[in-house]
Amino acid sequence: MSRPGLRERKKQRTRQALVDAALDLFAEQGYDTTTVDQIAAAVDVSPRTFFRYFATKEDVALSLDADAHEILLAELAARPAEESPFNALGRAMHAMITLMEQSDIADRSRFLKARELIESTPALFAGGVRMMMQNERMLAAEIARREGKDPGDLLPHFVVSLFTSAVRIGLEACGPGELNDLADLTRHVERMLRLAERSLRPGWDRPAPGEG
Repeated sequence: MSRPGLRERKKQRTRQALVDAALDLFAEQGYDTTTVDQIAAAVDVSPRTFFRYFATKEDVALSLDADAHEILLAELAARPAEESPFNALGRAMHAMITLMEQSDIADRSRFLKARELIESTPALFAGGVRMMMQNERMLAAEIARREGKDPGDLLPHFVVSLFTSAVRIGLEACGPGELNDLADLTRHVERMLRLAERSLRPGWDRPAPGEG
């Protein structure tokens, strides 16, 4: 993969700086009272520059979740066609989490900070739910494509709903103030995905080997 050019790297740095400034301001003075002007000023750019990257302050707060979903969708599209829909989703999620775990400490800390903010801020939690519904539609469309199904077929929507429900429960297992390490998030989410997959088989209520 070729290295991004100077212009692209500068854009990436500005976007990251806006995200960091927004997360810090939201944590310090509250999401509702923080303005776009304040976020832009913290990075020494104009509000107009802010809007080149994000449409609203909600978008900047949810941007890391949006980035993660783009990775998940790309990983799902790359999974072998012979994998079952749920297994393909689970392995795509594992690949996405692995990429996150391999990122630097600043990236991991930024993601955890954003997750804490979303879980503890009603307006952002609602925005996250709206984003999740949009993401579900995109994942269902990709499952439909993989399986040769019509986009309106119920199977892709059922599989994606089961998958996202398992992920959501895994996220909720790390309540506000309890998410201190990406490994915690990984452990909870992957445990729920295993449980969801196992629940579709006979003997689902018996612990798998190595699980209590």
